[in-house]
Amino acid sequence: MAGFPAIFVLPLCSYLRGMKKVAFYTLGCKLNFAESSSIARSLQPLDFERVEFQETPDLFVINTCSVTEQADKKCKKVVREAKKINPNSIVVVIGCYAQLKPEEISAIPGVDLVLGANEKFQVASLILPYLSRTEKSLPKLIASEIRYDLDYHASYSVNDRTRTFLKVQDGCDYPCSYCTIPLARGQSRSDSIDKVLALVDEISAKGVKEIVLTGVNIGDFGIQQGTRKESFFELIQALDKHEGIDRYRISSIEPNLLHPEMIQFLGNSKRFVPHFHIPLQSGSNSVLRLMKRRYQRELYVDRVRMIRQQMPQACIGVDVIVGHPGETDELFLETYSFLQELDIAYLHVFPYSERPNTFAVDMKPKVDGAKKSERSKMLHILSEKKRREFYESQLGRTGHVLFEESNSDGMMEGFSENYVRFVTEYDPLLVNTIQPVRYKSISEIGDVLGEILITSAFA
Repeated sequence: MAGFPAIFVLPLCSYLRGMKKVAFYTLGCKLNFAESSSIARSLQPLDFERVEFQETPDLFVINTCSVTEQADKKCKKVVREAKKINPNSIVVVIGCYAQLKPEEISAIPGVDLVLGANEKFQVASLILPYLSRTEKSLPKLIASEIRYDLDYHASYSVNDRTRTFLKVQDGCDYPCSYCTIPLARGQSRSDSIDKVLALVDEISAKGVKEIVLTGVNIGDFGIQQGTRKESFFELIQALDKHEGIDRYRISSIEPNLLHPEMIQFLGNSKRFVPHFHIPLQSGSNSVLRLMKRRYQRELYVDRVRMIRQQMPQACIGVDVIVGHPGETDELFLETYSFLQELDIAYLHVFPYSERPNTFAVDMKPKVDGAKKSERSKMLHILSEKKRREFYESQLGRTGHVLFEESNSDGMMEGFSENYVRFVTEYDPLLVNTIQPVRYKSISEIGDVLGEILITSAFA
């Protein structure tokens, strides 16, 4: 359905000066956070001030995820909460859930407008009729079907956290059996390297010290207008020699796209930190085939080995799905044993959630909820053990910590280049600075404690 004409803009200018507050609630991945921040900036010319959710906003924008059923339920809960905070507010729902199930969302009491994958970047123009209080005669749903030629919209977060999430890629061409993301975000597409570098300059001018590169399938960077023109390796090479940002972090990369020459380059990089998040999903080759993943576990082992050779102190995180249809007790134990032996630092564990229009919906046998919970608990315990072992291996070493603004009971935190969470007494002069530290001990709740070695230069 077409967007509303620009004729609405001028008559509403005087009204919009009174509409001051907008709040965002973002569910899901770092990519969603980057997009929420960019959409918020697009509202600034309309005199919107971004505020916290509890500050009685006039406009709520809920950016949804649909990776799991829980994310869908969370969206409904957030809508109810928004209407409790301000019954007269306008509620707009965007994101993956909005693209996949727009009719379902539009039926949620309190939702005023649902915008699909391409339309969400037009929030600033599409909300205008609703702000004029003529919305009863207007449609609640503006979500076109996913097309092969979806536009690419550059996005980055700023002022949300010390680190900036920079989107460099969107969409995915991998038809994994359990995943709806290609249906929600379309085919793989990217910015050009030149445009990414221009955004880096823009971000650097704001005083940002670290950028996290994000995307749906970030290793597939380089497809523009349906044609591969560049590569992710070329992007990281260009960023590494580009001035302005102290360090870069790769949010997540598929193991089959983390090529050996890339690992070697990152091991000698001036700006990329030794932190990798590599989706595994299963440590059983049988389950990997059911999942339609593009590698076997032997390749995963090889990539971890290469990282350890190049960067012995690197932090390696792993995504795992438990309870995929066909995952027997024996096959799960293959995954558990595989991860137990793997030299990694932590796990992100997801119970399989059945999603419509995926290959896995028709696969059998299904795994019941109790068994999925049991397997998930086992891997969470293993993750805590792995993280503790990794932190213990760092004691006595030095790192460089980027301190964040949060102040909790007089304490502040930051993360080192290899993702060690370091906690010290709050000092406002440390915020958004990178300081050399020595790790000395681990607290009862698992934080690393120690000493800051030099604080003479706050950059």
